[in-house]
Amino acid sequence: MLYSTIPAHEKRRLFRERLASGELLRFPGAFNPLSARLIERKGFEGVYISGAVLSADLGLPDIGLTTLTEVAARGQQIARMTDLPAIIDADTGFGEPMNVARTIQTLEDAGLAGTHIEDQINPKRCGHLDGKAVVDEDTAIKRIRAAADARRDPNFLIMARTDIRAVEGMDAAIDRAKALVDAGADAIFPEAMRTLEEFAAIRAAVDVPILANMTEFGKSELFSVDQLQSVGVNIVIWPVSLLRIAMGAASRALDTLIDDGHLTSKLGEMQHRADLYDLIDYEHYNHFDQDVFNFQIQR
Repeated sequence: MLYSTIPAHEKRRLFRERLASGELLRFPGAFNPLSARLIERKGFEGVYISGAVLSADLGLPDIGLTTLTEVAARGQQIARMTDLPAIIDADTGFGEPMNVARTIQTLEDAGLAGTHIEDQINPKRCGHLDGKAVVDEDTAIKRIRAAADARRDPNFLIMARTDIRAVEGMDAAIDRAKALVDAGADAIFPEAMRTLEEFAAIRAAVDVPILANMTEFGKSELFSVDQLQSVGVNIVIWPVSLLRIAMGAASRALDTLIDDGHLTSKLGEMQHRADLYDLIDYEHYNHFDQDVFNFQIQR
């Protein structure tokens, strides 16, 4: 009832143990706390919180317009609603290295299991758009060092994302990944890889976990879990998929409402009231109310 009973530090410890096992962990993107509960209910290993989704939820493009306060607040709302570990997108860290340090501690306090900091310039843009620009290696290293130095819980995962593949090619991506690991990154997020062979090349270059971003309509082919596992990927995310599906369904429902004047034909596509109540644990709230507030006056 209410929020997860597993403390954040314990979620992080369990996540690190599972990540060290070598299995591939599946982290679908949650677009709100309720969808995080559904991800857990379906048996996935973790929850991902996308910066693109947070921006879109505010009606904004993914170009660095969100603030640390907005991201941390939404991350806390999602992370506390599930027993699963949650990794959140922190863009470029919301400023210079000192800002990156504050970002890490704020996200720790919000109950997240980890985050990734990228090497794009400020303001950043979606990793699968053309026209990206990345910072020099020294700046990228300072961001990750600041993150590692600021961390208080050693199990809080600091992941370095590099977007350099689309700008300077694979050799540069391999060199950047190695430098970021040397700077203190616990994991590497190589953005916009185009082939399984490119993921395999990053896997061979570093001795930390790597993440694959399977976002639709982007630069990467949509590889299966089995394909990614075969080249040594440790975490796979589908950052915007649930939001895209939900918004597509919402758009079609509104069209039906315009055309038919009712949604009777859509009832089979809706989450039933009973399923919603089960997902939010309505029965336990009801029992709590009865136990606490229902009483008889002694005469």
